[in-house]
Amino acid sequence: MRQKMTRYFRQGVATVCLLALALTPAVGFSQVPQPIPMPSVPAMPTDTGQPIPVPAANQPLLSANQLDNLVAPLALYPDPLVSQILVASTYPLEVVEAYQWVQRNPGLTGSALTQAAAAQNWDPSVQALVMFPDVLRRLNEDVSWTTNLGNAFLSQQADVMGAIQRLRVSAEQSGKLVSTPQQQVINTTDAGQPVVEIQPANPQVIYVPSYDPAWVWGPALYYPYPGWYYPPYYRTGLYFGVGIGVGAFFGFGWGGWAGWGWHPGWGSRTIIVNNTFFNRYGFGARYAGLGGTAVWSHDAFHRLGVPYSNHALAQRYQGNFRQNAMMARSAAPAAVPSRSYAASPRPAYSGMANAAPRQSFAARSAAPQTYASRSYAAPARSYSAPARSYAPAARSYAPAARPAAPMARSFAPASRGGGGSFSRGGGRTRR
Repeated sequence: MRQKMTRYFRQGVATVCLLALALTPAVGFSQVPQPIPMPSVPAMPTDTGQPIPVPAANQPLLSANQLDNLVAPLALYPDPLVSQILVASTYPLEVVEAYQWVQRNPGLTGSALTQAAAAQNWDPSVQALVMFPDVLRRLNEDVSWTTNLGNAFLSQQADVMGAIQRLRVSAEQSGKLVSTPQQQVINTTDAGQPVVEIQPANPQVIYVPSYDPAWVWGPALYYPYPGWYYPPYYRTGLYFGVGIGVGAFFGFGWGGWAGWGWHPGWGSRTIIVNNTFFNRYGFGARYAGLGGTAVWSHDAFHRLGVPYSNHALAQRYQGNFRQNAMMARSAAPAAVPSRSYAASPRPAYSGMANAAPRQSFAARSAAPQTYASRSYAAPARSYSAPARSYAPAARSYAPAARPAAPMARSFAPASRGGGGSFSRGGGRTRR
């Protein structure tokens, strides 16, 4: 019975399969595979400034929301300072060196500070940051954020500057960015584009604002804000510290912020550098002999080996690295001490307040330097090994002399008074 049911079941399955095959259109088996259309590649955003290189697969371009969160901590800084910070962030290791150098030289102020900083082998944007100790401290406190800002600026310069303008418009519309006695908020146009400028109200003094980005634009959702400490009263407003009189660092003849070394070209999304400023105050040997203004370009020599965020940037700036390095060395004045790359113990990136004080730059430069002749002749050494004898020591395999025959034993009973005993030669008598 079971065999019959199995046979009927198999026949039924075969019948169903044949019916399904018969009902299937024959044309379905003769169709030629059609090509699959490839998805269209989105066009790269137009960059009216420096060209945006195509990043590697592991470092995609940041979105607009990510850029907004990234640039929020400095978007409300005055234009002369925000443009300088964008340039300096592309040299994060020199920013750390400058902060440590300032900590080691607390006695340098005014023109002595700027002159000593100009003698350091840093990019001019880093040299001039010593006049803004709070800004330099913040960039050093979260050097990871500083590095990410510089990488984004190198890859997406136009997008970064566009994000700053976007945040300024948002802050102005919410009533949190207004003109004050410390700064002027100016709505104007640049190259036909509406822009929001922030200029110091006093051409001789600059105020660095302190604010919590979360208070202005809300908490970061796409890119974390830097881990800076904000006092409680900074979380609910825009505050200004003590004004920095820039004229004290350059002496008489300071022409105001219009002659500063950096200012943004909002319309072209570029940074304009003032070569006259660099030559007048001794910043940057690469600008020696140049005048007027020019569009800023990154100098890979001051990158100090910090890796770029993608392969395209590395290829772009590696080619002119040696040329820029040779030009910087040949144009540097003889009085400028060259940087030593010999391995030497360096203090940590942060926490330099308790570091041991060192001799100031002014004291070192004023002290006479004597250079005693050195002899590099190595002392004569004798490598002749003492004579060794490998002949085996004479050994004697003759058996050692054995002791004499054992003492004679006498088992004869010794005479005793009342009983018997035995004696050994030289032994004692037991009873």
